Amino acid sequence: MSCSQTILDYGLRSLGYGARLLPKTDFTLCQHFTLIGSGLIWNIYFGFLALLAGFFIANAVALAKASPRKAIRVPAEWFILVFRGSPLFIQFFLAYFIFLRLKQQGILTWLTAAQFGALLVLVLNTAAYSAEIFYGALRSVPKGEVEAADAYGLYGWSRFRRVIWPTTLRLAWPAYTNEAIFLFHATTLVFFSGFPAWQQRGDALYYASYFADKTFNPFVAYPILAFYFVILTFTIIGVFGFINKRLNRHLPQEARPKLRYRPQVIR
Repeated sequence: MSCSQTILDYGLRSLGYGARLLPKTDFTLCQHFTLIGSGLIWNIYFGFLALLAGFFIANAVALAKASPRKAIRVPAEWFILVFRGSPLFIQFFLAYFIFLRLKQQGILTWLTAAQFGALLVLVLNTAAYSAEIFYGALRSVPKGEVEAADAYGLYGWSRFRRVIWPTTLRLAWPAYTNEAIFLFHATTLVFFSGFPAWQQRGDALYYASYFADKTFNPFVAYPILAFYFVILTFTIIGVFGFINKRLNRHLPQEARPKLRYRPQVIR
């Protein structure tokens, strides 16, 4: 089988298109790259949607934690504590167990599917971590900027929208970039934490593990997996770097903060 035919057969297999059966013998590099790359579609799906939804939830939770009202502040603090204080891997397991029980009762049956249930866990997890980042940035907004806004007659929502929130984003963005990178890496836990891969439609790590198990050689599939994630990481850094420049476009060139990728060994 030629490489072009392999790509046609397996390029979108993780989405249910193309050959139904996985290759059993005579594994080629083209099959490795094609199937692992096909599975990466799911990693991008989980990471992108979780990041998008988590961003707005995180901002709301950060504001709630900064609230002087105890009834609003305490639930936000507990939300952050629970999801930051427990391992993501365990959160997946517990969530699937709860969703399975709900399905047995005929409630929210769709949550046992990885594309919905696991996505919800990722959204809540990244929202908790991001909320702490935004909360710290919110507390670091220079008082001079707030006083200047008051002097210009900006109060309430107008002051928050035009002064406080943009400054909060600018201060939080470098740390938030690292959270985004970690989130995409964390998507590899989805199909190893209880949520089943229906008809072997898994993510990049799922297919890499399949090849490693069949060939008894992890030194081909896993480096290919790492190669794809390195490319994905550089893409995220590029996109977030562009946004960072837009957020700081009013500052002198030498005063603009630069993004630095700091991998987290333990979360």
